[in-house]
Amino acid sequence: MLKFQIFLARLERDPYPVYVDIQIKARSKDARNPGTFAAMEIRKPRPNFYFIFYSEAGNQYWIMPSLDVTKLATRNKSGIAKGRYRIVFTNTNVKGEVSPRPKWERWRNNFKLLDFAQDPRA
Repeated sequence: MLKFQIFLARLERDPYPVYVDIQIKARSKDARNPGTFAAMEIRKPRPNFYFIFYSEAGNQYWIMPSLDVTKLATRNKSGIAKGRYRIVFTNTNVKGEVSPRPKWERWRNNFKLLDFAQDPRA
């Protein structure tokens, strides 16, 4: 049985607080592909559901709404992870140095994206 760990964040807004679901994904510096997040099952992508990805080797975060992840990530078409998503945020050179891919710059270390969370009552 798969378990998903999502936490709920309360953002103070006027006139009402806004609640955001956040799922955190992390890759250690010893991971074979330190900026690759694969076989992600994303149930019910929606506004106010965000992912925070962290690569220890690259010492970078990417904050993405689930709707962006499902739109921009690669979706597996076959195999054991069919239907699941894969996204690669970093490159590793021959010396083993990890660097962020420019393609994902908009989301890199951009925690201000959480400011766009909306009150569903609005």
